Amino acid sequence: MLGMLTLIFVCQLIGEVLVAAIGLPVPGPVVGMVLLFCGLCIKGDTPPALAKLADGLLSNLSLLFVPAGVGVMLHVGVLGEQWLPLSVGVFVSTLVTVIVTGKLMQRLMPREAADESPS
Repeated sequence: MLGMLTLIFVCQLIGEVLVAAIGLPVPGPVVGMVLLFCGLCIKGDTPPALAKLADGLLSNLSLLFVPAGVGVMLHVGVLGEQWLPLSVGVFVSTLVTVIVTGKLMQRLMPREAADESPS
């Protein structure tokens, strides 16, 4: 399991290095996650040790949000001053996400047999 945790951290490190070298407007961990995903797609399956590690991380996901919550509390003054643009941004991004997800589901889901008219 330590090897798989090292793999995740190495992917994150590579992502951070790529972002710093190329100047991508994306966080390094996101690039690292994409690299890990591509590697798993090429391999064709998920190693059992990685699946076990991922399940462990997901079961404790709430602990990973503690630093973000502390950061929000540190900047509560900024949130109070900028509540309108933040609220509009959250609302619009949520609306766009729901619409894009719905349209994508409509395009990717196979058509029902009932939709086809018999000849």
